Amino acid sequence: MKHFNNKKQKNSGFAEIYGIHPVVAALNNKKRKHKKLIISEQNKDLLSREILKNIPEINQISNREMTRLYGSENVHQGLILITTELKQPKIEEILIKSFNKKNEIVVMLDQVTDPKNIGSIIRSCSLFNCKTLIVSKDNAPNITSSLSKSASGSIEVVNYIKVINLSRTIELFKKHKFWVCGLDNNKKISNKNSNRNIVFPKKCLLVVGAEGKGLRLLTKKNCDEIFSIPTVDNNLYKIDSLNVSNACSIALYEYYKKNEI
Repeated sequence: MKHFNNKKQKNSGFAEIYGIHPVVAALNNKKRKHKKLIISEQNKDLLSREILKNIPEINQISNREMTRLYGSENVHQGLILITTELKQPKIEEILIKSFNKKNEIVVMLDQVTDPKNIGSIIRSCSLFNCKTLIVSKDNAPNITSSLSKSASGSIEVVNYIKVINLSRTIELFKKHKFWVCGLDNNKKISNKNSNRNIVFPKKCLLVVGAEGKGLRLLTKKNCDEIFSIPTVDNNLYKIDSLNVSNACSIALYEYYKKNEI
């Protein structure tokens, strides 16, 4: 992309979102204030007047000009929105809201850094009614254009909270009656230390490790239980692990179908 920049925007507090699903979702979010919409000629009838009236500046340009300025249509899909960034809640606010809930699952990522994987996990969270994703402030990306597109609009409904210390955050959840389950596909885990039968508690902090690396030792020690998803390895072609977003989706589904949150 020629103009897309995943670093801080010059206009602090504003974000650049592209792609049909992410842009439409952002436009429907009343918590955002929109600045400008750039739309290709072929998409001029895609959005309703009701939505468009909330955008102070709309630039409709030809398909050719859109490609020249912003690159392949496969990436931006003819829609680019400049809008305010979403304000994320604090961990303490999440825990206060969860106090009277019987069922709740929160996902925490350990060493997962790829924006597309994180975006896919956010999408799965929204589909399985998980409202919060926690990541490390030092290792995880900010909410970028790429992450938002991978989330396919789900960034509007799932909290994305960055914390300084994962272990301290885990301890905080424990104090608020959450059971901490670690999902680790690291092949170095012994069968004695890993449970292949996923049985989730009612209130669960699901900690997911990266592909290959798995959970860090300190993170693992702070978990109440470690799970792994049984798979059949293909040794000939060296296919031996699930993509982290797929593994997280399976775990979220297992929780959802048993708790129906």
